[in-house]
Amino acid sequence: MNKGELVDAIAGKAGLSKNDAEAALNAFIDAVGGAVAGGDKVSLPRFGTFALSHRSARTGMNPQTREPIQIAASKGVKFTAGSELKKLVNKS
Repeated sequence: MNKGELVDAIAGKAGLSKNDAEAALNAFIDAVGGAVAGGDKVSLPRFGTFALSHRSARTGMNPQTREPIQIAASKGVKFTAGSELKKLVNKS
C-alpha cells in the first residue's frame, strides 16, 4: 500500500474527503516524526510504539577492497508492533 492508497482507505473509513484525509495523515507523520526526533517515545495502543534507536560507531569492511572502514554513530527509528497488530497479522 502506498501513501495514495492509504489516504483513500482513511477517507473511506473515516468519512472524510481525500484532501482532509491526506492533511490528517501528513499531520500524523509530522507529529510522530517530531516527537521521535526529539527523543520521545510515541505509543499507540493496539498499534505499536515508535522510539529513537542509537547505533554506536563501529568498524566495517569495504567488500570490494577488504579494507577496514569506520562507520559513524547514527540514530534510527525502531517500531515495535502492539499486541492487537500482531494478532491481526497472525490471523491472516
